[in-house]
Amino acid sequence: MISTSDPLPSSAQNEIFFRNYWDILGGVLFALLAFWLNAHHQIYFATFFAATSIAFLSVTVAEIAEILAQRLEEPYGSFVLTFSAVAVEIILLFTILMQATHASTQALDTVKGGIISAVIVDMNVLLGLAVFIGGLAFKEQEHNGDTSSTYTTILLVASAALLVPSILSHTAGSIELERACIIISVVLFLFYIIIYIFQTKTHSHFFKATARSRIFRIKRRIKDKETQEEIEVEDDYIFDKLSTPLNFVAIFGVIAVIGFTAEVFAHNGLVVFQEHGISAGLAGLIIAIISVAPEIFTAIKAAQNDQMQRVVNIAMGASVVSIMLAVPMLMLLSHLNGIPLTLDFNTLQVGALILTIVLAWKTTDDGQTNYFEGISHLMFFLSYAVIASFY
Repeated sequence: MISTSDPLPSSAQNEIFFRNYWDILGGVLFALLAFWLNAHHQIYFATFFAATSIAFLSVTVAEIAEILAQRLEEPYGSFVLTFSAVAVEIILLFTILMQATHASTQALDTVKGGIISAVIVDMNVLLGLAVFIGGLAFKEQEHNGDTSSTYTTILLVASAALLVPSILSHTAGSIELERACIIISVVLFLFYIIIYIFQTKTHSHFFKATARSRIFRIKRRIKDKETQEEIEVEDDYIFDKLSTPLNFVAIFGVIAVIGFTAEVFAHNGLVVFQEHGISAGLAGLIIAIISVAPEIFTAIKAAQNDQMQRVVNIAMGASVVSIMLAVPMLMLLSHLNGIPLTLDFNTLQVGALILTIVLAWKTTDDGQTNYFEGISHLMFFLSYAVIASFY
């Protein structure tokens, strides 16, 4: 053990610096490489490094969001985490949407696939991995059953709303379909405002933990007491020292860098997808995994610490925001830029969305989870990914 008062050797200081800022250093380096390769028309490497940069910088966004979440507490903490990830998702999908003038059908289909894939990845990969890994550490984990019950109800209603344009696409004309999509987007946004009030004002207790592993909490309390005077190394992480307003400025600044890098990814990525015959559904999954990756790591850490309530809040909360906020935002941005985005999803996407919500309802509604339920979500995701690859 190293006392905090002891001077650290330079090698240890370098190790701490790299451990704290590897994501920022890597994200900026890969972004610069992506821009340079894009300027030299190396589309494959530019796409790869742009995607890697976005993933690295998204980890930074998640780290800052985690600090803000700890300060704001639930349910506001989960709001920060979900909004930060959805912001990256909106940026990625919007930059691809802007390519619709060059590759209309492919770009629009990829955006639609990305909207549905975000929910499928959140509810199956994020929730599935966290529940599985948490279930290996703890035989059973508990969370507030009202949380999952409320979220699955919201998501089922949202899915029903998204069915409307899909049904109308077979009977209505293009103008009527576009109007219906606008109306559905407004309805979803208004519904989200009601949900926000419900979650933060009138029924916030629905989204807070009512039961957690007491053994874990006792052990953690003892460990904190033992290490209060003597700890291994003080990380001295810069974002821990910044005030809450400055951390909000920092997180928006990193998201802005992601936005610039996303332009390189979108421009070259569509070409790569088309050349290799990658379907819009699989492309949407790739985009969703890139944007959700930091949340996945956050959820896994929470599950390992027996914080299943936080896992449920992140997974289901992000899914709600992906539909209720991302869809209206993308519809608005497409309208302002004169791009004809509609919400007529194909049968596979709608079916997978509804089945995902039903599965999440069955695995979380009783307020307890175990590793088998996590495996169930992962198996469902793998099955969907295989179908999406060839659909």
